[in-house]
Amino acid sequence: MQKIFLLLLLVVVLQPVAAQQTDRKLYNILAPLLAAHHGVAGVYVHHLKTGNTVAINADSVFPTASMVKMTIQAGIFDQLRQGKLQYRQLLTYRDTLLYPGDDILGAFKDGQQITLDKVMMLMLTMSDNTASLWLQSLAGGGAQINAWLEANGFKDTRVNSRTPGRQSIWEIYGWGQTTPREMATLMERIYKGEVVSRAASERMYRNLTRNFWDSEGLRMVPPDIRTASKNGAVDASRSEVILVNAPHGDYVYCIITKNNADQRWDRDNEAWELLRKVGGAIWQHYEPNSKWKPDPGSGQF
Repeated sequence: MQKIFLLLLLVVVLQPVAAQQTDRKLYNILAPLLAAHHGVAGVYVHHLKTGNTVAINADSVFPTASMVKMTIQAGIFDQLRQGKLQYRQLLTYRDTLLYPGDDILGAFKDGQQITLDKVMMLMLTMSDNTASLWLQSLAGGGAQINAWLEANGFKDTRVNSRTPGRQSIWEIYGWGQTTPREMATLMERIYKGEVVSRAASERMYRNLTRNFWDSEGLRMVPPDIRTASKNGAVDASRSEVILVNAPHGDYVYCIITKNNADQRWDRDNEAWELLRKVGGAIWQHYEPNSKWKPDPGSGQF
């Protein structure tokens, strides 16, 4: 009787591990797309229902660009958990916070007030850099966010910009660094309610469902399907992490490029085209009966 019990226990313990295996069909679709890229590309895909994955350069370190703002959000919510901040507290903008560019927050006048939750919206929805750096400082700075990341099992994901001791790494990766697997895992854990708290995760996930920058992988998912995402772009790197609430099961993926030969900011940039091809291929693989295709004219908007 004891042997039977131990055998059943072993089956239960091993079952989730056994369910996670490489989706060879999807791997064979994605691998040539990434191999053809003039630069370095990595992707990690996880189908939450089946547990199947695809990992290509998934543990290589890449620049985050603006995807780092997901870690800043986690840092802010950790400060909220500790009672050091209030989600809708009134903040006062100062000109010293300005990060040169086209940011909405940067158009504020010195002394103008705004609530923290709206600064968060600007960071995640518009990818406003002035808002993001302000929130990074309110979260305790890059060192505090990195401590949270390390404590929560993220080995390679770090904030580099304005973080003591990380100048030399910043020169390589810029604002932040991550791997496709870790960034997809952060998104998945937020979705599952495992980051900071269930209530905090729910709020974070809702924040990530309103992305203004939706012309790459998001464009390849039907507009009536809910998604959460964050993307990033600098001259030599383009990236995207997306969780899709698809009819046949939720899936999450992160694709990142670096050392891109094509560093143009035109819409037909090679890396951005790769993001679209990968996003479309994953959707069609998991939803083979879907007849939806992006309208050819949608690219003009």
